Amino acid sequence: MIEYAYAFSFVCFALALLMNLWKVLTATEITDRILALDTMFINAIAMVVLFGVLLGTEIFFEAALIMAMLGFISTVAYARFLLRGNIIE
Repeated sequence: MIEYAYAFSFVCFALALLMNLWKVLTATEITDRILALDTMFINAIAMVVLFGVLLGTEIFFEAALIMAMLGFISTVAYARFLLRGNIIE
């Protein structure tokens, strides 16, 4: 029964990733694309954590932390580029 819950969760997050990818490809404004990319990072982190829980290993949680840091840094870099035109001063 628990395996069905994991499968349902994976399917939901995979669909969310596909919808975010669609938004990235079809959005008219760059801010919508940045928001969709950030949400894609969050969904990917959730899938990695679910996979780690399913396998019972801790290495996937460390990978999720690294993905979270990279997602945050990339979102901040995109936002700074939009506001100021450069990333590093």
